Order: sequence, then C-alpha cells, then structure tokens
Amino acid sequence: MADTRLFLYTAVLITIGVIMSYSLSAYTIIIYNYSEFHFLARQLFSAIIGILLMWILSQVDPDKGFKKIGFALFLFGLGLMIIMPFLPESIASSAGGAKRWIRLPGFSLAPSEFFKLGFIFFLAWSFSRKFAFESKRTIKEEFLIILPYLAVFVVVVLLIAVMQNDLGQVVLLAITLGLMLIFAGGSLQLFGILFFGVIGLGTLTIITSSHRILRVKLWWANAQDSILALLPHNIADYIRVENLPEPYQIHHATNAIYNGGFFGQGLGEGLIKLGFLSEVHTDMVLAGITEELGFIGLFVCIGLFCIIIYRIFKIANRLKNQSYSLFCIGVALLVGFSFIINSFGVSGITPIKGIAVPFLTYGGSSLIANCIAIGLVLCLSKQSKI
Repeated sequence: MADTRLFLYTAVLITIGVIMSYSLSAYTIIIYNYSEFHFLARQLFSAIIGILLMWILSQVDPDKGFKKIGFALFLFGLGLMIIMPFLPESIASSAGGAKRWIRLPGFSLAPSEFFKLGFIFFLAWSFSRKFAFESKRTIKEEFLIILPYLAVFVVVVLLIAVMQNDLGQVVLLAITLGLMLIFAGGSLQLFGILFFGVIGLGTLTIITSSHRILRVKLWWANAQDSILALLPHNIADYIRVENLPEPYQIHHATNAIYNGGFFGQGLGEGLIKLGFLSEVHTDMVLAGITEELGFIGLFVCIGLFCIIIYRIFKIANRLKNQSYSLFCIGVALLVGFSFIINSFGVSGITPIKGIAVPFLTYGGSSLIANCIAIGLVLCLSKQSKI
C-alpha cells in the first residue's frame, strides 16, 4: 500500500496554494481586467489534475511502469526544450527574450518543469548502474565515470541557462546532481571538484550577463548594511558600494514579512499584492502568505514541507532497489532546495533566482510536475514498509 500520509500532506499543501492563488492575485485581476476567479479556476483545475495523477501513479506497479514513465518524462522534457527555441512566437511565448512556455489551448506548458523530473530519473537510473555495489575507486576513475554526466549537464546549461535565460533552474539541478552523486556512492573529493567547477561556471554566466549582474547588485544593496555591520568600520567603509540600484522587490517582500507579524493581517487583507510587487501569487508567494497568515501560516507551510521531505527520505531509506531509492532522494532534494532557494531570495539572504515554491506558487506546469514526482514516490513506497 502506498504512503497515505505523504499523499494527504501534499494535498493539504496544494489546497493552501489554491487558496492563496485566489487571495494574492487580486491586483493582477484588476490590472488585466480578468474575471474574479480567473487564477483560482486555473489553479484549482491544475490541482485536481495533479491530485488525480498522484493517485493514479500510486497504483502503478513499480517494476512494470516506473522505468517507462521515467524515460518518457526525460525524453519528453528534453525533446520539447530542444525544439522550443525554433518554435514561432505564436506557439512558444517568451519572457525576457527567452522562450520558456509552449502555448496550448487553454493553458501554457513549461517543459523545463517536466525535464527536471526526467533528469532526476535519468540520474537515479544511471548512477545506480555505475556506482552501486562497486569497490573503491580512485578519483581519476570516478571522474572518467562522471564525464558523460558532465556532458549531459553542459547540454542542460545550454538549454536552460543560455536559451531560456534561467540560471536558477541550473543551480537547482547542479545541487541535486552533486548530492545524488554522494548518495549513489561517489567520493567527497569528486564532489568537491565538481562543486568548484560549478562555482566557476556559475560565476562566468553571471559576469557575462547584465541582468544577472543587476540581480547581484540589488541583493547587495539590500544586504550590505547588515553584513558590513559585523566588520570593523575601516574595512566596511572600504568595501561598501555606493549608488547601488534600489532593491525594489526584496524591500517590499521583507516589508510584507515584517507586516505579517505572528498572526498575519488576515486572509485577503495583505497590502503587498496591491501594486507594490507584481504577481505576488507567483515567485513571491511566501511573502504574501506571511503577510496575510503571519508566521503561524508560514510555519505551517514549512512544517508540511519538512514532513513531506522526511517521509520521502524515509521511503528512500527502506527501498532495496538502488535506482528507486536514488529517485526518491532526488525528488526530496528537488522539493527541498526549491523551497530553500525561493525563501532565501524572498527574505534577501541570497539573490532572487525565480524558482517556484513547489505546490504553493501559481502555475499549472510546476504543480502538475511536482504532483507526478510525488505520485512516482507513492508508487515506489509500496515496496517499502513504513
């Protein structure tokens, strides 16, 4: 039997996301003259589809259907991302000069959301064959094994960071790849080499992009006073950067968190959504939740995420099949780090990356892809005794 608690906790988190998509989209509805229930209806429809998919996938026999579904997701996502730059604007809509969505009747599809899940499956399937149950290797032997994965990752960088102008997703996948490598049996030495390599590649992509440099400047404009206050005055004055751009998004997001206090302003009573930040129901949803539901509401969401991730790791720990176990670990890492990266950006700890909060951020592709991920974990949970 599949893990019922994991299913229920995920459904509760999805329900919170649907409610907040209605509450936080009020100003956007007025500006674009949408129907009052425009975002609610779309997110509710995606939620129903997602929950149904979770239940359907939980009934699948892992030994018969898991591998087929995993390869289908990987090839489907990869194929769509390869052809997307060549699609006309009437089919593939763009943001910031990069095509990220494919327009279909009634909704838009973000291929990267499904590719992330397929990529996790590919790593789990392949790592379990390359690293499991093998004797200790030298760092050179490990590096030769990992070379094909690095080649695949370079393709991912080109497709997502370059063609889709979305470095945040690449950072998320890089973290997941590195940690899955350790869980699969890779050495810390190899992880360290890859870590510094990714840092170098990430730095290169930032300094060669004006909008990414601007994001770093906006973050430092908000963070430098707090950080430099810890240093001696002569050193702080020397490294302080003057005339930085106003950190508009971070400023209003942190104000919303502060205004929420412990109990919040009340559902529907938040101010951040009234033009101070555009489309709070998307990437800034955590700031909107905290302002309206307070730290109590935020802690409930954090608690649900922690329980979901804990149960996924518990399932992974009790699975005998290495591929199944690694896949569950990958899903837990994907969900966990998506939440961490978004929350750190909203609170000003790190630059904003544009990563969606699983199950809470408005968007059908993200919600359905995450529901498929949990559904596959539920499918595998039938082979673990919890």
